[in-house]
Amino acid sequence: KKKILFLSRDPFGEKPLYYYINKDGFYFASEIKFIESLTNDKLEKNDNKIFQNLFYGYKSLNKTNETFFKNINILEPSTNLIIDLDIKLQSKKYWIPKLDINYSMKSNEASDELKNILLESIKLRMRSDVPIAFCLSGGVDSGFLVSCGKKIFGKEISAFSIIDEDERYNEKHEIELISNDLGIKSNLFYLKNDKKIFFERLKKLTKYHDGPIATISYYIHSFLSEKISDSGHKVAISGTGADELFTGYYDHFLLQLEAIKSTNFFEKNLDDWKKYINPILRNKFLKDPFLYIDDPKNRDLVFEKNFNILKYSKKKNNFKFKENKYCDELLRNRMLNEMFNEVVPVILKHDDLNSMYYSVENRSPYLDRNLLKFSLTIPPHLLIRDGYQKKVLRDASLHILNNKIVNNRKKKGFNASINSLIDLTDKDVERYIFDRNSEISEFVDLKSLKNDININEIPNHISKFLFSIISTKFFLESF
Repeated sequence: KKKILFLSRDPFGEKPLYYYINKDGFYFASEIKFIESLTNDKLEKNDNKIFQNLFYGYKSLNKTNETFFKNINILEPSTNLIIDLDIKLQSKKYWIPKLDINYSMKSNEASDELKNILLESIKLRMRSDVPIAFCLSGGVDSGFLVSCGKKIFGKEISAFSIIDEDERYNEKHEIELISNDLGIKSNLFYLKNDKKIFFERLKKLTKYHDGPIATISYYIHSFLSEKISDSGHKVAISGTGADELFTGYYDHFLLQLEAIKSTNFFEKNLDDWKKYINPILRNKFLKDPFLYIDDPKNRDLVFEKNFNILKYSKKKNNFKFKENKYCDELLRNRMLNEMFNEVVPVILKHDDLNSMYYSVENRSPYLDRNLLKFSLTIPPHLLIRDGYQKKVLRDASLHILNNKIVNNRKKKGFNASINSLIDLTDKDVERYIFDRNSEISEFVDLKSLKNDININEIPNHISKFLFSIISTKFFLESF
């Protein structure tokens, strides 16, 4: 009756929604490849987006609604879009989270309420008439979910994990602690160093994901989805979003110090950081506890600008850092940007495509509106305490999650080293990466990069960069 088309995207952007306009009309779909097939238009690559991904990393990709293709846009999370018959577009946010801190909140009140809301969210997402799988790393986030599934809801559970032999990322010990504590079946998949598997799979994934794979994490996640599917499971539960809700990254310690700098909690938290966190940090740029106190506008850590990857760029780009203003508190504003504009959107895109490729439904209990609303009432001094980030979540998980996991301060993260996947000293691999006849050489000074690195000792930021180069090459070659 109104002669309008109404589109709406879920609050956190767990499911994708792309749209495109040409002379014939308006097109929308959950994947870019479907829009291309509907229109028969030959899509053009978006050089600006390719540049941003290579030199500013995946956190830069969702600062606008552009994609890796010109004129194809993605609708933002928690947004409605109305299109009339003249193809005029009107978009409107239907939900904007608000910081509403309850400074009188006690630590036990915070953990009790968090547990109540999270258990409701897990219960809702465990509704299924088919077997449920849990993606399990060795950390608190996924460990708490799988422990609730078994101990609170009494479900028969299968857990699936990726094991990287690189000690920086190997969480086998922690995974076994959780599995043994629960008495559940743990399906471990060990990464293989095989250039044939790596190149073939990454090429296939890059094509299916309609763009470069953002990081190694989402490459290895595809193996997890495959194993879950092969075992007959149709639903998988993952811990996406907990880091952005309750503090989970090492720079959150520094942001919290800025948020509590004028309070009685500052000195104790600073001493705890010096005692427990500083000794385990690998990134030297995280070792200044006064970083955000002295310079609250510093965002070098967001795009790892300190590593100066930009020196290998062959193109100039006008990319400027853009940060949404959700609230005045620096810590929570950064976390909300990570949730809606930087980290979580990229995770959700790749998780969804990896899962859908193998016909597995991915569910994320931490991505719950009630949980986010409550998290924004927690005072900043309760989020990180005694040298523990995610302290409220850890307290909520006591007597449910294995105590050694609850009390483990070291964050490894769901990741792997490129050296665990391919042999960079292999001449064929080296030739492929540094082939100056490739279209990637329009973006990257391959000669300088090759001269600067020692293939036998690849630091983490170069490992990420090389992976990004390889996946971007596959994307460019698909044209």
